[in-house]
Amino acid sequence: MASRARVRAPELVGKGGWLNTGGKDLTLADLRGKCVVLDFWTFCCINCLHVLDELRELEEKHRDTVVIVGVHSPKFVHEADHRAVVDAVARYEVHHPVLDDPELATWKQYAVRAWPTLVVIDPEGYVVAQHAGEGHAHAIAALVEELEAEHGAKGTLRRGDGPYVAPEPQAGDLKFPGKAVRLPDGHYLVADSGHHSLVELAEDGETVLRRIGDGERGLVDGTFPRFSEPQGLALVPEGLGLDYDVVVADTVNHALRGVRLADGSVTTLAGTGRQWWQGSATGGPAREVDLSSPWDVAWFDGRVWIAMAGVHQLWAFDPAAGTVEVAAGTTNEGLVDGPAAEAWFAQPSGLAVSADGERLWVADSETSAVRWVSRGTFTVHTAVGTGLFDFGHRDGAADQALLQHPLGVTVLPDGSVAIADTYNHALRRFDPASGEVTTLATDVREPSGAVVVDGDIVVVESARHRLTRLRLPEEAVQVESVAHRTQRAATEVAPGALQLDVVFQAPSGQKLDERYGPSTRLLVSSTPPELLLSGAGADTDLSRELVLNEAVAEGVLHVSAMAASCDDDPAVEYPACHVHQQDWGVPVKLTADGVRRLPLVLAGME
Repeated sequence: MASRARVRAPELVGKGGWLNTGGKDLTLADLRGKCVVLDFWTFCCINCLHVLDELRELEEKHRDTVVIVGVHSPKFVHEADHRAVVDAVARYEVHHPVLDDPELATWKQYAVRAWPTLVVIDPEGYVVAQHAGEGHAHAIAALVEELEAEHGAKGTLRRGDGPYVAPEPQAGDLKFPGKAVRLPDGHYLVADSGHHSLVELAEDGETVLRRIGDGERGLVDGTFPRFSEPQGLALVPEGLGLDYDVVVADTVNHALRGVRLADGSVTTLAGTGRQWWQGSATGGPAREVDLSSPWDVAWFDGRVWIAMAGVHQLWAFDPAAGTVEVAAGTTNEGLVDGPAAEAWFAQPSGLAVSADGERLWVADSETSAVRWVSRGTFTVHTAVGTGLFDFGHRDGAADQALLQHPLGVTVLPDGSVAIADTYNHALRRFDPASGEVTTLATDVREPSGAVVVDGDIVVVESARHRLTRLRLPEEAVQVESVAHRTQRAATEVAPGALQLDVVFQAPSGQKLDERYGPSTRLLVSSTPPELLLSGAGADTDLSRELVLNEAVAEGVLHVSAMAASCDDDPAVEYPACHVHQQDWGVPVKLTADGVRRLPLVLAGME
């Protein structure tokens, strides 16, 4: 086994305490003898949710030697609320101990720069690897096997049950419902995300009439279907001759599903069940193209548009042609308007179409923004929101208003837009005519969508596991304004030349895949754009010199890196290959004595 730097792991501390341990506070000493994987995550982050799913197989296969510890490190103010962390651990079925670190104490001790980041600690308590982003599960699995062999031989490996203690299950008809639609007969169809199924409710919004799906995760079609955390729903227009009535964004299955209401039969319409990665097809026969965490769907301009949260894009599915393709966005995460092919989104999670069909409204969650796409020109505009790091609860003129991670939008009868302002526990309203943002209701816990019914609005209160019917008020609710920025400390950098190094070491037994050209990719940009005098753009080298503008006091460097590695065994004709990728948004502050090198670890040790 290759030698590694002997760096002692810092202690695990967090003001919020521990979850999934039966009330016990854990220390590294309690974990000695185990291979420990720290998963630095925050529940707003779609990449973090992908990693949770990536780790499930490792967690099960090596349950007697590996302890995964989630370190919850919040981006948004809401995510620092302990109750919200408890809900998220239940919502995403996290089956390992979680440390609630609302003040980022452990994050800072481990010098973490991005969500998600994985740190591996050996059975003697030393850090032996760090990985940022997605696609590292295979590398960690290989490292774990090496650690098991090495420490088994040394006698320092301790087998047996880990410290995870399952919480008491909560009963209820709905569990963290996602979104809902009203059916032609007045009933509601609800994406019961936590139960991996769909539920049809009576007009009272409470009485369960039937359930579609058996409650187990899976990608199974037919009259006994299975889903995995479904979210968005859209009715398809009548008269198209389709064999389904509702399209479902089956989020964790990375698929679109069609539901025939007459008998509850389900068909997979788009997606392979595999997650889209850089280099995958961006269009083609719908059942042959990988998708990435579709979060909502809407019928717009003759096609089903998809909020593809996992790659920060909008896609479109054409039922007549049976094809799917990118419709807007570049996969870069941020807030950039303009032609659809050039726009940037950040986890688009909610869609709604204006009554005249001319606008597709988008809840762009990570930028705390509401945006819209114009039909015909397919240009992207921002109505509310300023970027990745500014959020809050402020009413008033749209260019000054603030939201906090909205997940849903609903068009109201007067043409205004109701916003499920999820992390503010509020229902907000944007009026395009006046350009004003107001608050319609507060104390709706983590709303994720809404449906207009006879002048009222039915809100999906995801964290209260119910639908709630509200009167649309004639006057706005008065709310004290608050504004926030992410609490991550800015990196102090010197103006002028800055060396950017993305650290990547191919996992043991693998090498960079150069068979078809360069196997690495680095894309750099900044907010504001004038922060970078040079060094922006895409190239294949993972190191680059940037030149920072001394006239710009602070900003954000956006860095996107990808590396592909394959098994290094000449005897294998078709080696298994893996993609490692991560996007960093690094807040920087220019100071004369700031650093002149910025290392970002994609995989390995700095």
